[in-house]
Amino acid sequence: MKVNLKHFDNTQVTTQESLSTEMKTYYSKYLITLAEPELVHDQWGQKHPIPANGGKTIEFRKYESLPKALTPLVEGVTPHGRSLEVTPLTSTVHQYGDYIELSDVLLLTAIDRNLVQSTELLASQAGRTLDTITREVLVGGTNVQYGDGTKLVRSALVGGESSGNDYLTVDAVKRAVRSLKVMNTPRIDGGYVGIIHPSSSYHIMKDPEWQAPHTYVDTENIYADEIGRVAGVRFSETTEAKIFHAKDLTAASRTLTVASWTSGTKTVAVDEAITAAEATALVGRKVIIDGEVSEIASATAGAAGSASFVLKDAPTEAPADNDVVYPGEAAAKGRDVYATLIMGANAYGVTEVTGGGLRHIVKQLGSAGTADPLDQRATVGWKAIKTAERLIEQYMVRVETCSMFVDEEN
Repeated sequence: MKVNLKHFDNTQVTTQESLSTEMKTYYSKYLITLAEPELVHDQWGQKHPIPANGGKTIEFRKYESLPKALTPLVEGVTPHGRSLEVTPLTSTVHQYGDYIELSDVLLLTAIDRNLVQSTELLASQAGRTLDTITREVLVGGTNVQYGDGTKLVRSALVGGESSGNDYLTVDAVKRAVRSLKVMNTPRIDGGYVGIIHPSSSYHIMKDPEWQAPHTYVDTENIYADEIGRVAGVRFSETTEAKIFHAKDLTAASRTLTVASWTSGTKTVAVDEAITAAEATALVGRKVIIDGEVSEIASATAGAAGSASFVLKDAPTEAPADNDVVYPGEAAAKGRDVYATLIMGANAYGVTEVTGGGLRHIVKQLGSAGTADPLDQRATVGWKAIKTAERLIEQYMVRVETCSMFVDEEN
């Protein structure tokens, strides 16, 4: 976005103490304008204003469906009618923010490119931060479909194999849509919407049923980052879609190897070395041994062949020598799992970024008083008040699948 300096009468110079009110308003709006496109997970939620002088809670509203009106009307008699049934759901808001410090060498003026560049970087950071806060609430929902619905747990999902992989398919989307339909989930613009990662969309976009946006909607009504539609779901693509990633078990190895198993103490000795710090980090982690997920209760550091860990519960099948121990927080063999959210209207609510939800803050050189006695530091930053809440679990389905790709945890 280009800045037309002719719009501003009071150009700031280094001898002035602060930016003009007009310039502050401009940059505040500029920050929000740049941050909003990053809020992919916010775009279909109920928008609620930040409460003014109302404490740290915000109230969302869950609207109950009305029962069928099957009793015939009596001629000339007004029926009793019904009241709108609204269930209030309160959520606690939290404040987030960050800033960039600019030295006196980088003079802070209205025309200084450093202020513009800092605002752009902070806007991106603010948008991604606030988007992640909403995302983490949404992916915590209880309405989950693993793959095409035939798998029961995340750890059973398969990826990266020659066959039998649980990649996102049109059939998986159709099953999720069916779940929404049977719950009478209200639609958004005549259909449902989805949030998808590029590593998942790569697979489903190959299907002949996939439609490009220009074939079903004009460009004025396209959603942010919309890439296409299938099975009545319009998808927005973002690299911020949730990835369930299992971290390596040690710094030197993603997996471990069973050296021996002691059933009485539920101890697994491993062929690899484990440091004291790694042993501490292993406690409470999930692992997959011979396809079964177990939790590590304790771990003992040691050299290769003498290091070990103890399982919280004995697995159904006793671990055998040379069995591979995979990290267990994601799919089979520790493979990444991608969450695709498919939802209808009123599934969740979020706070607005306008009206005090997101602010741009500039501090001039020397504004820190005695903390900056030589007027050497200025700052530009942002802060926001944010929360999100799932309102109706049945109106949102989280479809978990693998991909041929492996991405970093986000």
